[in-house]
Amino acid sequence: MQPARAYLPAAGHDWLLPLYDPLVKLLGGEAARSRLIEQAGLQSGQRVLEIGCGTGTLAAAIQRKNPAIEVAALDPDPKALSLAGKKAARQGLRIEFKLGYAGELPYRESSFDRVFSAFMFHHLPAGEKPRMFSEARRVLKPGGEFHLVDFEGPEDGKPGLVARLFHSSEHLADNSETRLRAFMSQAGLVAPEKVGRLKMLLGGAAYYRAGAPGTG
Repeated sequence: MQPARAYLPAAGHDWLLPLYDPLVKLLGGEAARSRLIEQAGLQSGQRVLEIGCGTGTLAAAIQRKNPAIEVAALDPDPKALSLAGKKAARQGLRIEFKLGYAGELPYRESSFDRVFSAFMFHHLPAGEKPRMFSEARRVLKPGGEFHLVDFEGPEDGKPGLVARLFHSSEHLADNSETRLRAFMSQAGLVAPEKVGRLKMLLGGAAYYRAGAPGTG
């Protein structure tokens, strides 16, 4: 097991965790995640990973919509992982949850067809952000794809009230299109692009896609 390190909880504060799922659903998070799944073009037999799964909502939605897909999910918060595991068990889903960090993924090289990140990137410490993309590149199979959705950065749109309550502007500073595409390119992901936007009560959300070498 990796040693404990500092991390920002899913809801920004531990005391908000029990309210996180209903609040995010109310404010449009479910629709935002559904769009990310559709964007990925998943196919039966693929193996996918969610980095920073929190309470497991996206991982569970992927498994429900695609029962023949193998889903793995990782998060540094044992409390969130406990909720995620219970949620999956209630729904009869087969999801492999692991405790771990975005910048040091405990998976073999070239082991996933798709890697997802949903409303998690802004949680990372500055030094771990570029490592997350490098690790995503490492665990993707040739021709695999990385898919991300997160709040828009200061350059792209003003975060909504709830986003500002949960997370300071410092946490959103690297969420601009320029910064995100640069991180992906520097990590060796190919053709990084912003592929869509979504207006939520939480604030503007942006969708990104990049490939592992071997695409096309």
